[in-house]
Amino acid sequence: MERISKLEREYVGQALDNAFATSLNSVFNNKLEKEFAEKFNAKFAIGHCNGTATMHTALAALGVKAGDEVIVPPLTMSSTSFAVLHNGSVPVFADVEKETFNISPEAIEKVVTPRTKAVITVALYGLSPDYEKILSVCKKHNLFLIEDNAECFLGEYGGKLVGEYGDFASFSFQASKHLTSGEGGMLICNNEEYADNARRFNCLGYAGVNAKQGKITRQDIQDPDYARHIALGFNYRMSELQAAIACAQLERAEELVNRRIKVAGIFDEAVNQTDLLTRQAEPEGYKNSYWSYSVVLNTDRPEREWRRFRDLFQQNGGDGYYAAWLLSYQEPLFRNIIQKWKGVWQKYETGLCPTAEYLQKRMIQLKTNYWNIREAEKQAEILYKTIKQYTS
Repeated sequence: MERISKLEREYVGQALDNAFATSLNSVFNNKLEKEFAEKFNAKFAIGHCNGTATMHTALAALGVKAGDEVIVPPLTMSSTSFAVLHNGSVPVFADVEKETFNISPEAIEKVVTPRTKAVITVALYGLSPDYEKILSVCKKHNLFLIEDNAECFLGEYGGKLVGEYGDFASFSFQASKHLTSGEGGMLICNNEEYADNARRFNCLGYAGVNAKQGKITRQDIQDPDYARHIALGFNYRMSELQAAIACAQLERAEELVNRRIKVAGIFDEAVNQTDLLTRQAEPEGYKNSYWSYSVVLNTDRPEREWRRFRDLFQQNGGDGYYAAWLLSYQEPLFRNIIQKWKGVWQKYETGLCPTAEYLQKRMIQLKTNYWNIREAEKQAEILYKTIKQYTS
């Protein structure tokens, strides 16, 4: 199979044939939003330029203000926390579960304060967090829930799609994601007021846009008395070329996601034969969509052994693998700058989120986007060989 097929090329050709004429410059955006909302059982979908802008939009649309606190996991790409900072709000870090690597409902409960307004969860590496428990915490403390599903398309929890639980759910079409248009993002929700707010925020605060309309009309634009801007907004809109590619990828969603799931099963055959590696848990009622295949290297000396195992894997012909990002609060930006912000009460020091700190040093992510299945089988064979050599 191909990452980019004839269908993507066909849709891009159509978008170019439209020459970005004003009357035709939302054809694929409208198509994508309609079909994405249907796919994920949402009433509204709003295209964005990327999956960080989506979360910033969600916070603003929900009325989260500067100085308000938003609870986030530290074990994820820092864009999740950046969206909070872009909003002028304060990220508060809650620890993760050792088995699933996802934000812990119990840890969320521990860091709620009177200033907490929202929680952003991350479906890390394609696996849903425990939404039943998280929603219970949110309901108890009257908190909004935003799902960061950049790494999770068509994952499931409790018989529903990941994306059906939050006040907003955010998706990314960045180059490495299950569905890609190079860059781009999508925000979905079921509340029309929130969707109206989100559309205006991502479209320069225009009066003439709303949940289902993403552009102002020519008649409005040509009226000399038309008051365009009724709110502060950003230009976070998705381009027509991005939308064209994403439309084709959405039509191929099952094919693209199922390939990654199949590759994960191939890696399972190697990992299940050893105690050296522990894979990300997939509890009953969860369906992992495997943005990557993630394991923990069981060692007391990760500073040395993580690199030793990687080097041996590569010497055997392995493609290499990814490390977990530094925890967000370990990044220099947070320790040197955000730590000094007014209202930041957490100390960005070792011990803040001990489970996340333990995992981060030991985590290995093997890529799952092998379009030639034989290449995946070869990598699994190399992984098994490496495990045997390492433990002998």
